Amino acid sequence: MGAEIEPPMAVGAEIAVRVTPKASRNRIMQDGDVLRVYVTTVPENGKANVAVQKLLAKHLGLAKSRLTLIRGATSRDKVFRIDGP
Repeated sequence: MGAEIEPPMAVGAEIAVRVTPKASRNRIMQDGDVLRVYVTTVPENGKANVAVQKLLAKHLGLAKSRLTLIRGATSRDKVFRIDGP
């Protein structure tokens, strides 16, 4: 498990992820067709969602504000969209 991922950079691209909160460290792994995001943050009051957004933005080299959570606010399976410049 664990190949490096090539990030999609197109505006409007959607990124589906499977989140594991309360992990031992923050990281992103590709597992087959699933992008797995591990964050150390607890899933309370959207804190894990913010942590996932920040980690994805850093990995993609984007501003955090360019990523929008469009599905899965209370689920482990989430979809983020890359917004305009």
